[in-house]
Amino acid sequence: QVQLVESGGGLVQAGGSLRLSCVASGRIADPAVMAWYRQAPGKQREPAASITDADRPNYSDSVKGRFTISRGAAKNTVYLQMNSLQPDDTGVYYCNRRNRWSEYWGKGTQVTVSS
Repeated sequence: QVQLVESGGGLVQAGGSLRLSCVASGRIADPAVMAWYRQAPGKQREPAASITDADRPNYSDSVKGRFTISRGAAKNTVYLQMNSLQPDDTGVYYCNRRNRWSEYWGKGTQVTVSS
């Protein structure tokens, strides 16, 4: 089993920044892609950014150039630095860990961007 715990969400004005963190624990010795997904009110969950075990990032078009995903030195933590936030970025942000054998989700952290 793997546990994922997100933190760092909150309320911020448009143009501001937030840094989300996700700490993984449990059976995490195997390689995996770590990702951030988000779900706006009334919409489906969508991918925002991901990073491979080799630290190769990938971004959705909606966040490219504004968000940066990275791993901590211990590899069990992934961060999402979010800059130039806009009201459309509002939603619950979920941490995801997946490989060929399993997929896990965190409970999410709320990000609210006011105009």
